[in-house]
Amino acid sequence: MRQNLDYIIFDADDTLWINETFFRETEQKLCKLLEKYSPTDEVMRVLYLKEIQNLEIYGYGIKGFTLSMLETGLEVSNKQITAGEIEQIILLGKEQLTHPVELIDGVKDTLRELSRHYHLAMATKGDLMDQERKLKLSGLSDFFCHIEIMSDKTDAAYRKLLKDLNTTPEKIMMVGNSMKSDILPILKMGGYAVHIPFYTTWIHEMVSDEVEHPKLTVLESIKEIKEVLL
Repeated sequence: MRQNLDYIIFDADDTLWINETFFRETEQKLCKLLEKYSPTDEVMRVLYLKEIQNLEIYGYGIKGFTLSMLETGLEVSNKQITAGEIEQIILLGKEQLTHPVELIDGVKDTLRELSRHYHLAMATKGDLMDQERKLKLSGLSDFFCHIEIMSDKTDAAYRKLLKDLNTTPEKIMMVGNSMKSDILPILKMGGYAVHIPFYTTWIHEMVSDEVEHPKLTVLESIKEIKEVLL
């Protein structure tokens, strides 16, 4: 398997750098801001519903999340939310969009070592401008031969990626934190996968059943991948 891999493909958010943590922090700030209108549980329930309803319109990322927060504020306040509170929600989104990039421990050294032996690619989903910003600030661009920013990680998007890379599923390994978006689609196609769970996961990305597969490896840290591949 090691000798036959054409590419190792890495997810970005919560695989290379911290992402979901900042969504949780922003949600807490939103609940605090809207607490006079509705309790935390209700704000979170409405926010999640808005996010799911809006995925096909806004896509993934902080900008769509910000619009969903605004819609949540309007609903839980029965449209009594003030202009000042709307401004604060917009500022919450801007604060998250300009947050410094924090690499997960061991990422840079791992990519540097692997890039000496393999072709590396990155495949991430989300807002184009935001993902490009994070990639630039991460300092990781030079490790990758190919970078793909997808609107969503669908089967069709992965097939397009493999076509662009001029390879087949049997010759790739996907490394990511999301079982739903990163791991299962690649295993379904016949590729290898390394699942490195992040400590917090958006409920939309969760799967209920434990996954076992001969081409799946589960690690606790990205630093361990060198033991598997080198």
